[in-house]
Order: sequence, then C-alpha cells, then structure tokens
Amino acid sequence: MQKGVRLKGGIDDKSFANRLSHEPEIVELFLMEKDMERTPLIRERIREMRRKGIKAYMHHPSKYKGAYLDIRSEQPEMVRFYRESTAELLRICEEEGAKCVIHAHYIGMGDVPIDRESTIKLKEAIQSIPGYDSGLLLWEDSTEGLFCYSNPYLIDDLIIPLNLPINVDVSHTFIGFRGDNDKLCEVLERTAPYARYYHLVDSMGQRHDSLPLGEGLIDWERVKPFVEGKDFIFEINLTGDHVDCTPMVESAAFYAAVR
Repeated sequence: MQKGVRLKGGIDDKSFANRLSHEPEIVELFLMEKDMERTPLIRERIREMRRKGIKAYMHHPSKYKGAYLDIRSEQPEMVRFYRESTAELLRICEEEGAKCVIHAHYIGMGDVPIDRESTIKLKEAIQSIPGYDSGLLLWEDSTEGLFCYSNPYLIDDLIIPLNLPINVDVSHTFIGFRGDNDKLCEVLERTAPYARYYHLVDSMGQRHDSLPLGEGLIDWERVKPFVEGKDFIFEINLTGDHVDCTPMVESAAFYAAVR
C-alpha cells in the first residue's frame, strides 16, 4: 500500500484494475445510473478492496437520463431515482463497510433564489432522506447554487443545524468564490467540525476544470493543515477512456511534498 495514494475510478474491470495496481489507501468508486442495475458488482468491488486493506468510498450517480440530479427536482422520476438509489447505496454502506458521497444538486437550480428561505427548504429536503446524518452519506458542495459555499446561508442555516456530515471539494469551493484563497480557507476552517472527507483538486477558479495539483491557483500550503488526519482522494479530470489515473498519482506526490 502506497501512503498518500488515494484515487477515484469506475467499477469497470480496466479502471478498477488500474486503481488497484497503484496499491492505494483509498478508492472512491464513481457510479453511474446504469451501475445501480448491477449492485452485486459494486459490493464485490468493495469486498475486494477490503481484502486488500483499502478504504472504500462510493460516489452517488450524478445524472439520471442524461440530466444532473437535483434533490428538489420537479420531475417525479428523477426524485424517485434519487431517493431509491440513495437508499440502496446506504444499505451497501451499512452492510459492506463503505461510505458514499452525495450531492444535493450539481449545477444551478434554475430560478431558485440564493436566500435563507430557499436554503431552509433545501435543508428540509435533505432531512427527508433516511440516513442523511448517519455519517455514511457525505454531502458534497457544488460550484454554484444553494449547496455552494458562496451561498452565505449554507453553513449557518443548513450544515450546522443538521450537524451534517460533509465532503468538501476544495476546487468547487474555490470556484464558488471565483479563485479566492482567503475565502476558501475561511470555509475550510468553518466546516472543519463537519468535514469527514475531502476531494483535492486544483483549479484556476473560474470553471469546473479539475486540474492536477500544482497546475491551478489553489494555495495548497494553506489548505493542507485543514485536511491532515482526514480521508481524501485526488479527483483529477482524466482524458480518453479514464483508465490511466497517472494525474491522480502525480498529484499525490505533489501533495506529499507540500510543507
């Protein structure tokens, strides 16, 4: 097992074998809608990791029928998929010893205003999910919208009242504040009591670019103290068939050298 090597990949044979070849400490399985039809394979992947001493995380599917998921969608089919897939992944977490990253939404939420009232409605929607506060579901921030840290009500009116277990995506937060390292570090400090997990990704701070560490503008010397002692992965955008995770491994080496 290589200390500090923490990776993300799919459950397909090639991707999974590639990740395990690097002897990682943690692997996060990025799931798609179709994967919810083959949950025995998800379980087998987790069991194989457990046999090798690798911590297993999953990432809830991001899309349903090509559209990004939204917990407050007005489409009944999407809401049903959101809730049923979350319930199934929670069962897998409970029975297989894993955890699952989940988004309340991904992109902006249409005409929903960024205000306290809307934030409280989102809080109520999260509360309606069985196991939302179990520590097995970890709620991740987006680059915009209500569950983005640029929403001034997110921490005080949603995360703190729910004592919500979260996954902080460092690049999403950075992008939400358009590349402001000071605001990023303020969020990391305020969310530290609730953060169980982190996605470490670099960014230029203007769009969802998912860069290897050291290729963006995030100040990793300031970020690292907040992450120390907690689980994380390097969630770097890959090209081609997404099998070769070399940019993630190289990011691990970069991060290890940060003092």
